[in-house]
Amino acid sequence: MKINLNADMGEGFGAYRIGHDNLLLKVVTSANVASGFHAGDPWVMTETLAMAKAEGVSVGAHPSYPDLQGFGRRVMHIQPDELKAITLYQIGALDGIARAAGLHVTHTKPHGALNNMACEDADIARAIAEAVRAYDPEMILLAPVFSELAKAGQEAGLPVALEVFADRAYTDAGHLLSRRQTGAVLHKPEDCVANIRRMVERGGVVSINDQFLPTPFHSVCVHGDNELAADNAAQVRRCVEELGCTVATLPGMRDQLG
Repeated sequence: MKINLNADMGEGFGAYRIGHDNLLLKVVTSANVASGFHAGDPWVMTETLAMAKAEGVSVGAHPSYPDLQGFGRRVMHIQPDELKAITLYQIGALDGIARAAGLHVTHTKPHGALNNMACEDADIARAIAEAVRAYDPEMILLAPVFSELAKAGQEAGLPVALEVFADRAYTDAGHLLSRRQTGAVLHKPEDCVANIRRMVERGGVVSINDQFLPTPFHSVCVHGDNELAADNAAQVRRCVEELGCTVATLPGMRDQLG
């Protein structure tokens, strides 16, 4: 079994830096690079892409709502046509810098509130999928399991990589538990490892109430915006390799994608 490890990267802006991208890029195999609307100015994108290239990590656009002040985590209401344009703009911005550096953006993964809303709102999900298809019909859409976004990507004919989170808890419906609730985010490496071990061994998501929801998945996300991120990612990678999985980039997963 092949599996991808991804993390959000390049989430600084100007003089501000977030996360430990240099360490995470030695562990993960795909990077979701902030594309300007929640974080990631042109120079941050350039630096992040250069580091990813040096480590042989595949890169993807990480578009969001236009919400620098709220780090893309605030709910916004934007019409689907405008949302499609916003998504296209961010993919194109990152891909332009990537191409100049000899890289190609191979996937898209929405960020924050945009991703959360696209999981449950079919119109938002469709707008994102249509933007990705319009830019490049061969581009991989990285979407959470059990989400409207995954469904919209499949209906649009995109290659869809289904994603689970090593450091997040799940509801009994298979959605991410709200960050406002206790236990939603797993901070300790041993908790992240136990979470992903259950998923790989059982072949699906295990909820916070120990409900098992079978599903295929192709990629595991480890968040990069905390002090233990690099250690979490390293231990998660060690776990999946010990379970017999081969860690691959997202383009290296194409033969398994729906």
